[in-house]
Amino acid sequence: MPETDLDEFRRIYERHVDHVRVGDMKAAIADMVSENVPAVFEGVDVPRSAVESVEIVEVRADGDLRVGASVYRLPDRAIGLRSFWERRDGRWLAARLENFEAPQAGA
Repeated sequence: MPETDLDEFRRIYERHVDHVRVGDMKAAIADMVSENVPAVFEGVDVPRSAVESVEIVEVRADGDLRVGASVYRLPDRAIGLRSFWERRDGRWLAARLENFEAPQAGA
């Protein structure tokens, strides 16, 4: 079965989330729209190093955008992070980030 656009995005998003999980911020930032960095991080809580675990909770299309959301678990808190991706020169790149309420451990 041929890969759909959403399948392609899911594969790219999963790779991106894994970069964040292991703390490879250089690779994670390379997946972003360059002119949006560092403004994309303003006012957004993001993991700054490797995390204990991550769960992808959403991958979807929203018009021309693709959206991925994950919960990153750190020793002291959980971060819900949603990213909005745009197609740029044939590549999906994260253009905007926002936090969402993440369930805390044991909740």
